[in-house]
Formats: sequence, C-alpha cells, structure tokens
Amino acid sequence: MKQWILLTLLAVAFTLSAAAKNKDTNGYIKARGGPTGAGLFVDGKYIGPAGRFTVPEKYAVEPGAHEVRLEDPRFEAFTTKVTVTAGKTTKLHFKLKPVEPPKPPFGRLRFGGGETESFISVAYGDTSAVYLNGKFWGHVDEFNNVGGGMLLPPGTYQLSVNSPIFGEIKKDVTVTANKVTVIPLPAVKK
Repeated sequence: MKQWILLTLLAVAFTLSAAAKNKDTNGYIKARGGPTGAGLFVDGKYIGPAGRFTVPEKYAVEPGAHEVRLEDPRFEAFTTKVTVTAGKTTKLHFKLKPVEPPKPPFGRLRFGGGETESFISVAYGDTSAVYLNGKFWGHVDEFNNVGGGMLLPPGTYQLSVNSPIFGEIKKDVTVTANKVTVIPLPAVKK
C-alpha cells in the first residue's frame, strides 16, 4: 500500500512539474472593431490584420507594456498603450474615423498568381503587410484575388512586401486610370 501511495505522489508531482514547464509564457492581443481588416501593429511591428471576415484575430505577444496601433489607409490611425499578462488575452475595442476619400479617376492594384485560390494568406497563415510609398495599405489577401485589389489614384508607387510565403517584393509600380495593374506572385511552396 505504501508503494502505491508513493507511486501516486510521484505521478502527481511529475504531472504538476510538466504542467509548470508547459505554462504559457505569452500573453495575447485581440482587437475588435472597425474596419475589421485594419492592420495591427505592436511596438511598431506589423503582426497581422485585426480580423478576417469580421472575426477578430488573436496574436501572441510577450508580456509587458506595449504600444498598439491600428491602421487602414481609408481611416485615421488609432494608437493606445496596453499591458499584456502571460496566459491572458488583452482585448481592445476600436472604431477608426474615416478620412476624406480621394477623388477619381482610379486604377486598381492587385497581386496575381501564387495560387489559384483567393485569400492565400489566410490559408497559409501569411500576415504580410503591403506598403505603398512607405505607408501601410493592407495585407496580401486583400490584394490577391481577381475581384480584389486596391483602388488608387493614378501614379507611380513604391511597393514593398516582405512575406514569409512569397518573399520580398520591392518595386516601383505605375497605376493607370481605369486599368488593373497586376503584380505577379511566385508560386506558394507547400
């Protein structure tokens, strides 16, 4: 009987020790609001869209104080400070204020290729930001489908994307009024 008690105590101690080692050391940030696809930046680094298809995303971050910024080119940016606790989710609520929309004419910029499906970044977990002239304009899946893309005033833009799936894209892109400009993406490596 004493051996059974000793074995039970050892098993409990082992289980508690393993649970302590597996304890989540990250905290999480989840932002809910509008627009849903606003870019979520933590301490100046893009970590992904606030949400996809109206569902907020949850991102792991180190515990501690952080500056959180939400951006969308059609709205004023929103910045706040939060304190994240290990194993807990810090929830933010936001509603970005619209800016005055640009006047037409417009051209459309989008990505093409990479995969036959739409919403590639969702399927492969890509959270790549798209920058035009150094300003955040969205994430890859907003630009990568036949009916998608971004309406832009005609002109030449410096495009920058650094994607773990598609690699780095840096190039000047000219958008022409009433035309679609397609930037080819390399095939996805599965």
